[in-house]
Amino acid sequence: MKWLSRTFLLALTVLFATVASAQDKPNIVFIFLDNFGWGEPGFNGGGIIRGTATPEMDALAAEGLRLTNFNVESQCTPSRAATMTGRYGIRSGNHTVPLGGGVYGLTQWEITMAEMLKDVGYNTAMYGKWHLGWTEGRYPTNQGFDEFYGVETTDVTVWRTLPGFAEANMEEPVVMQGVAGEPATIARDYDLDYRGEIDGELTKKAINFIEAKSVEDAPFFIYLAYTQTHYPNIASEEFDGATGNGVWADILLQTDSYIGRIVDAIEAAGVSDDTVVIFTADNGPEALPVGNANVSPVPAVHGTAGPWRGTLFTSLEGSMRVPFAIKWPGRIPAGSESNDVVHSMDLYPTLAAFAGGKVPDDRAFDGVDQSKFFLGAQPNSNREGVIVYMGEQIFGVKWKDWKVLFKENTTAFGATESFDTPRVYNLLNDPHERESVLFPHTWAAEKALPQLQQHIATFEEYPPIPTGTPDPYEPPKN
Repeated sequence: MKWLSRTFLLALTVLFATVASAQDKPNIVFIFLDNFGWGEPGFNGGGIIRGTATPEMDALAAEGLRLTNFNVESQCTPSRAATMTGRYGIRSGNHTVPLGGGVYGLTQWEITMAEMLKDVGYNTAMYGKWHLGWTEGRYPTNQGFDEFYGVETTDVTVWRTLPGFAEANMEEPVVMQGVAGEPATIARDYDLDYRGEIDGELTKKAINFIEAKSVEDAPFFIYLAYTQTHYPNIASEEFDGATGNGVWADILLQTDSYIGRIVDAIEAAGVSDDTVVIFTADNGPEALPVGNANVSPVPAVHGTAGPWRGTLFTSLEGSMRVPFAIKWPGRIPAGSESNDVVHSMDLYPTLAAFAGGKVPDDRAFDGVDQSKFFLGAQPNSNREGVIVYMGEQIFGVKWKDWKVLFKENTTAFGATESFDTPRVYNLLNDPHERESVLFPHTWAAEKALPQLQQHIATFEEYPPIPTGTPDPYEPPKN
């Protein structure tokens, strides 16, 4: 009996140690909006001036860390690729939004954030916009997610309404779903009728996952990639007309309410203190150029980047800076904020540090671990600058509050201007990037440019993967 008792006690000890180890890894809910400008949420000065308060977004910022200089890439696909892999989109062949169909996205050689977390015991789910491959072998369930429900992108919802599309003999846009180890299947049509409703469905699925997985020993990771506020801007029937201030305010209220439902579900599941919640976006806002004339009876919807000039698909701060808040009760100091430079690539190694995961060491890796900075253990970011990409072209570099540009475009579909001598902007004095101060501040260019030289040098050892490279991919041996 004594032997049995000792064996039983030993088994209990091992069991409790395993559970404790699992609980030491936080759950992670990563909310990623689409084309949502820096100036939209109340915590960045938006909210009521955009037609509705955003109490749920604001609460995330108030209860955690708000970053005012959080940077992303200028287009959807490179931004999502960089975030998921911790590598600039150029490295994985995802440096621009894909056009022309066919195979694109992440090769299976890439190790995504989800795969890293899966390797240390996480249950993983992706709901929403993927845009990193839309053929078998390139779906989220081929990249570390246990399940997914989502879409490639959202502008496709208008296709069925356009003259000529029916005769073009193209595949109609659909919502896909899948579980790991099985082929993805069509869930339903993705059309204008469902465009306004899909984010509500994504929210329900995320809540169901939280409820199901919060009772398990393993931690969970949800990548909740909402489709708003990407064109076409259609509010859910539940929120249509709710603010009385137009469709944009209705969508803002809708999105804020969905975030509130996610947070409420985490609290109801009793795992709030054990859950990291991240709120940010993939790109700056959509907006028409200044002086545009709209003769339609339906007003255009313009997003805002707050004090920053520019929209997505530009080299300006309005494209690169997006809202950011991260909350982890008892670990990330509430009410903290910083204007230090951070990039979405940094989330990969930071979450790896939180979860005990491993960052790949056999490839060029651009993300920087910000865990001590986020937790308040050090005052400053571990990153001072970023490379400014537009597609495969390098437009310049950013260093702290300075920006050095060799090329510039000011609208999403406008021409690119090249400079014989670079333009230098002081972003504190000149958030609209109006005045080049190369002279007398040539020192700023000299300080900013070495990071570009170091970045370019990495391609000699680690060449970029060509766009459309099929699987299996293996890097060339030097």
